[in-house]
Amino acid sequence: MSQHVLIIGAVALGPKTACRFKRLEPGSTVTMIDQNDCFSYGGCGIPYYVSGDVSEVKELRNTSFHMTRDVEFFRDVKGVDMQPRTRALSIDRENKRVLVQRLDSGEQEYLPYDKLVIATGSSPRKLPLPGADLPGVHMVSDLHDAEDIRAAVTKGEVSKAVIVGAGFIGLEMAEALADMWGVETTVVEITDQILPGLVSPSLAHMAQKHMEENGVEFLLGHTVQEIQGTERVTKVVSSAGELEADLVVMATGVVPGDALARECGLDCHERGGIVVDEEMRTTDPDIYAGGDCVVVKHLVTEQPFFLPLGSMSNRQGRVIGDNLAGRGKTFPGAVGSFVVKLFETSAAGTGLSLAAAKRAGFDAVSVFQIQLDRAHFYPTKELMTLELVVEKGTRRVLGIQGFAGTGDAMVGRINAVAALLPHKPTVDDLSNMELAYSPPFASAMDVLNSLGNVADNVLDGRNVGVMPDEFAECWESDQGECFFLDCREEADAGAYVERLEKWHNIPQGQLAQRLAEVPRDKRIMLICNTGARSYEAQITLMDQGFAEVFNLQGGMAGLKKWGLEL
Repeated sequence: MSQHVLIIGAVALGPKTACRFKRLEPGSTVTMIDQNDCFSYGGCGIPYYVSGDVSEVKELRNTSFHMTRDVEFFRDVKGVDMQPRTRALSIDRENKRVLVQRLDSGEQEYLPYDKLVIATGSSPRKLPLPGADLPGVHMVSDLHDAEDIRAAVTKGEVSKAVIVGAGFIGLEMAEALADMWGVETTVVEITDQILPGLVSPSLAHMAQKHMEENGVEFLLGHTVQEIQGTERVTKVVSSAGELEADLVVMATGVVPGDALARECGLDCHERGGIVVDEEMRTTDPDIYAGGDCVVVKHLVTEQPFFLPLGSMSNRQGRVIGDNLAGRGKTFPGAVGSFVVKLFETSAAGTGLSLAAAKRAGFDAVSVFQIQLDRAHFYPTKELMTLELVVEKGTRRVLGIQGFAGTGDAMVGRINAVAALLPHKPTVDDLSNMELAYSPPFASAMDVLNSLGNVADNVLDGRNVGVMPDEFAECWESDQGECFFLDCREEADAGAYVERLEKWHNIPQGQLAQRLAEVPRDKRIMLICNTGARSYEAQITLMDQGFAEVFNLQGGMAGLKKWGLEL
């Protein structure tokens, strides 16, 4: 039996739901409304349009076969009645209708439905700052913001910019402005690291260092207090002082668009977001919701969480389209996978960071590994930095984060672990994980296998490590309590011994014969290139009764990426 499906919202989830449902029930009617004149676009591509990587804004609205997703496209190609500039004012669940307003005329009317889909997305989190409404201050919430920013920089009107927030959008916009256009860009972040809550301080510091090398400045642990200007923005007042600015981008996160759902009595989470079941159905059996306006189950913590990603919206849209046609499909939840490009590098992750795992109540520890992304003898290769988060008692893998180049190698490893996480894998599963091998693509002992082995040794107490940031703190504050022992050959370590009074060198192969040179009353900090030889040295020393022996995880490679100047 044909039915009328009404969809509120037409950016990502709405169009996917509409098109999937119409393929399954061509005889049914689908009406899709959106309050904006610009709809069905790739919002995640906005920073790349600003940077110039995407040459024209219409490319963000085009299909892969070069058709623009406009009203005519949805009507003629998809059989969907698309109505832009139409705002939903309220939902009348009892009479199954939605009160809407035509924004161009101001007229109001009711649109009936048999089934309703709420795809209202999210909106930028607005800070109550004086001057936040000045021209030149942007939220990057839609394509119009993108066009305004791109127009200003291409006309040469922007020489200095301030980004508020060091999450995904903030960092992507900082790269876009600094890289292509040479804009002096400063990022102000209230926490003490970039990508807060997503990666460890060590990985965050590595990513920050690389961005600083490309001209982006950071003010961490600071807030913006006021934005000043007359006809347009000219200055940002922060807790660190005043910053000149021709452009300000507010990237302080987003909030789920759940107002319509709350007002009509649907269950919503206390921290925001519509509550849905695994079929993406709300507490009203005739109303579905998905995308940036809902909360879903985190498959590691099994708690509700908010994850505004276009990829998840598209997957949920297909599930809703199926279920509107009675197919009973489910969306069980997500593990929170991400990747962000930062100039010639990228940061990626899935599951929980160490800080997030501890907040969730896990007795967790992280292990750190730097290894080549392919066979060491293959001519083209690069180092990949990975951090694995595991639960101590159960040995369960809780998450993984990484920092590497912009190729597919690291993202492939992150995605492999993402596929495992819903099944509660252990360290042993990672150690024995099967991955495709050939020297141009991987090592015979893949970096993921090696990372699992490191975690196995750490959990069993054989490998007691320190992270690069912990080592740096020891190095800079040391008053003679530590003995820094380089386990590399003299050719690698000699230059450090010559320059640094507290740097010592005993090659790992000679350590058993030279134990008398190692003090037993100090903390021993072991160093090699990546942490492998220093682990062997640690076994030797611990076997001989040395009490406080620590292996620098990631070795000198990690220190260099972290930025410690020895």
